[in-house]
Amino acid sequence: MKPHTQPPAGEVDIAGALAWARARIDQMDARVLLRHVLQCPAARLVAWPEQRLDGADWASYRALVERRVAGEPVAYLTGSREFFGREFMVTPAVLIPRPDTELLVELALAHFAGQRAVRVLDMGTGSGALAVTLALELEAADVVALDRSREALWVAMANAARLGASVSFVQSDWFDALGDERFQLIVANPPYIAAADPHLEEGDVRFEPRGALASGPQGLDDLAEIITGAPARLESGGWLFLEHGYDQASAARGLLADAGFAQIASWKDIAGIERVSGGRWLGRGPGRGA
Repeated sequence: MKPHTQPPAGEVDIAGALAWARARIDQMDARVLLRHVLQCPAARLVAWPEQRLDGADWASYRALVERRVAGEPVAYLTGSREFFGREFMVTPAVLIPRPDTELLVELALAHFAGQRAVRVLDMGTGSGALAVTLALELEAADVVALDRSREALWVAMANAARLGASVSFVQSDWFDALGDERFQLIVANPPYIAAADPHLEEGDVRFEPRGALASGPQGLDDLAEIITGAPARLESGGWLFLEHGYDQASAARGLLADAGFAQIASWKDIAGIERVSGGRWLGRGPGRGA
């Protein structure tokens, strides 16, 4: 936390508000929060630094800055986060979308762009960022999104409606409520942090839903469950892509091999870390030459 400074007395202009906030929080966060309060583009903060904030806006801004000082994520304070060029509503009921997860979209487009009526399953949809993006980016895609949390599904459904995406939503504990449906593509950003990892008590993740983050003693429980169950839900030739932790690529590839997947690989995120692993289901089980 940065040293405490008293806010300016009386009226304050944009420059003064930002100067006060920058003594307490990150400069970028200060600007994002002020843009949110003023509902204005970034250029306005630069072009009119002398513009005065009215009393209500100044009070709202101070309150948001104090909450950020206490650690609340900016995305929860503003109620939105950008993903793949679109703004998604987020609440504390869902994980905050992150740029690393866009790799799942890029892989889906690389394998299925140009194909019509691809059946897609997004597992653990949270805010719906993946499902909605794939519904909008893949031509005539038939997208199903599931989550065990009803509160998360409400957020995802609101995002789909606001962005004009056609997505079917199912409340399900992984594959349990899907019946005998099959898909050509399954994507998932499941919980993959070890339950005792100290990072769960640090930074923004302290405020995110624990059930969307942690998965067993090694962080592999949900990854293993999805990989084991996916063959029964994939059409022959279908693909499974999963996001995982920075040090879990080898374990994920091993789980995919044990489940009988072919063309197994891992792909690097924007930081050069193997962040997504996946494989192709050719309709053959373990030990039969998958």
